[in-house]
Amino acid sequence: MDIIMTGNSIKKCFRVGGDDFYALKGVDIEIPKSKLTILKGRSGSGKTTLLNALSTLDAPTSGDVIFNGVSYSSLSDADKEALRRKDIGFVFQSVALIPIMNAYENVDFALRLADWKGDKKTRITDVLSLVRMDERALHMPGQMSGGEQQRIAIARAIAHTPKIVFADEPTGALDTDTGIKVMRLFKSLIEHEGVTIVMTTHDPNLMQLGDVVYEMEDGELVERIENN
Repeated sequence: MDIIMTGNSIKKCFRVGGDDFYALKGVDIEIPKSKLTILKGRSGSGKTTLLNALSTLDAPTSGDVIFNGVSYSSLSDADKEALRRKDIGFVFQSVALIPIMNAYENVDFALRLADWKGDKKTRITDVLSLVRMDERALHMPGQMSGGEQQRIAIARAIAHTPKIVFADEPTGALDTDTGIKVMRLFKSLIEHEGVTIVMTTHDPNLMQLGDVVYEMEDGELVERIENN
C-alpha cells in the first residue's frame, strides 16, 4: 500500500486537576493512500484526539505528522489553514450544514472557501450525483432526513478534490442501515475520486468495511487489521 500520511510518536497531554493526562501516548500510525482507514475504540480511547492531530485541527504535545511528504512541524498556522482549505475535507457527526443554504449552495460555499478554480457548476452537479442527491439540490437541510443531510455533508467535503477526508463518527447519529449505506458511499467515492478517508467509529457493524482498522485503547494503538 502507498502511504499518504504517517504519525510519529504522537503524544497529547492535557492538564486535569493539576495533573498531566496523556490522551495519546506516543502513537505511530500509517494511513494508506486511496483507502478507508477506521479508528475504532470506546469513548475516551483517544481516537478523536488522534484524528484532530492528523487533520491539523489540534497540535500534538510532541511527535509529528508527515502528509504527502510535508512535516506539520514545519508549517505555520497560516500554512495549516491553507492545507485544510485545499487538501483536507471534513465530515462531522453533527453534519454542520448551513441551515439557510440549500444543498447546492452548501457545496458551492465549500468550493468558494477553498478558492477552487474549476467549473463550479459542473463540479457541484457531479458530486451531488456521486452521493445520489442531485434531485435534492434545491432542498434545504431541514427538508432532509439525517442520512440525506450526511450525504450532502460528504459531497461538500469532497467537492474541492481534497487528498484526504477526515470523518469523526459520521454514522454516530444514524441508524445501522443508513450508517452502512454511508460507509458504502465512502468506498464508492474512494473508487471514483481516489480520495483517502480516515474515520472514527465505535460501531462494530462497520469494521469489515474498512480497508485498514486500528483499535485504540487508553491513548494507544493496540491492534491493526487489514481487510482484504
